[in-house]
Amino acid sequence: MFPSRLGVCLVMSPTAPRAGARLPVAVYVLGVAVFALGTSEFMLSGLLPEIADDLDVSIPRAGLLISAFAVGMVVGAPTLAAATLRLPRRTTLVGLLVVFGAGHIVGAVSTSYGVLFATRIVSALACAGFWAVGAAVAIATVPTGARARAMAIMVGGLSVANVAGVPGGALLGQHFGWRSAFWAVTLMTVVALVGVVALVPGGTPGDTEPPRLREELRIYRDGQVWLAMATIALFAGATFSFFSYLAPLLTDVAGLGDGWVPTVLALFGAGAFLGTLVGGRMADRYRFGTMYVGLSATAAVLVACALLAEYPVAIVTLSILLGATAFTTAPALNARIFDVAGAAQGLAGATATSSFNIGNTVGPWLGGLVISAGLGYAATAWTGAVLAVGAVAMTVVAGRSAARRTRLVARGGEPAAEGAVKATG
Repeated sequence: MFPSRLGVCLVMSPTAPRAGARLPVAVYVLGVAVFALGTSEFMLSGLLPEIADDLDVSIPRAGLLISAFAVGMVVGAPTLAAATLRLPRRTTLVGLLVVFGAGHIVGAVSTSYGVLFATRIVSALACAGFWAVGAAVAIATVPTGARARAMAIMVGGLSVANVAGVPGGALLGQHFGWRSAFWAVTLMTVVALVGVVALVPGGTPGDTEPPRLREELRIYRDGQVWLAMATIALFAGATFSFFSYLAPLLTDVAGLGDGWVPTVLALFGAGAFLGTLVGGRMADRYRFGTMYVGLSATAAVLVACALLAEYPVAIVTLSILLGATAFTTAPALNARIFDVAGAAQGLAGATATSSFNIGNTVGPWLGGLVISAGLGYAATAWTGAVLAVGAVAMTVVAGRSAARRTRLVARGGEPAAEGAVKATG
């Protein structure tokens, strides 16, 4: 991560772009790299039947590969953020991409479920480290008023992965086997590696004091941080308890042919891409408003999915809407972590990454439990709706707490974390 003082220096420096100005090219490069990472993270949603058949395991057990990746993200984000706190940023990003690519090579040639499971964890560790460091780089190079836009570019990499990478992986899996999707991710990782080496600034400036982990850890003394983490985890769990099993739901419940799976995944991604664009713009002005609207809409769409899962036209339409509502919320949730982190920007990206992937771990696990209990694939949408309502509740609590803090700051009764007051509107 960038040193906390450096992060503040870059945000406030004359060379930092104004809130409405064009973002630095490095932010876009990081978004491109996230496309490769995001494709790997989510492509298994469209490959579960093929992997289950090839490795002779059940679909719920194959779904644990998604949870394995999420567990690696949860553990890897804070661990690697702390371990690389004083290392040059570009060197760290390059090293993590190399490990990520190597994990996919091993996964592509493995014939054992256990080996594949292990490679997912290793790849996730590298992915988590890249997210944490990359988010800190992106945030540190833009002003406070453009944080959501910067995070929208990185989240946009995930959206494009859903539009092209995830359905592309499903298409490759259906025609050339699931291993071909792993080889495709390896190739994309190489492309991302070239971009990072060429265009992302390297090194850590020597005119700033090296960051201290003890000071960075003070972020966790703030209740607003924990509320933000809980909201993110519930949001991610809500989305991926359902999305992780969308492919078998489309074929077994809605009665669509296998050829529809890549198409619907692409439509979900198209909705996600649109949601990211809208959310990135809205969240810089209306942080909590974007969270309220996005989370409430996500809960409503999931309820509709549960009720209308057997109707093909309805579930395809709702898949698009779910992508839009969920990813409208994501930039605001990411930026909120940096708002409440104050000067401890170094661990903010790791905290957001871990929180998202706690939800990504619990969501598919809960979905698998529901399926294993015989309640069917459509019941995963009810699970998601309950988690989404919980996220709305956490946002209400955080909003009220932030409003109280703002009033105290206005009266001179409490110091504010950097960006917290401005972002509570």
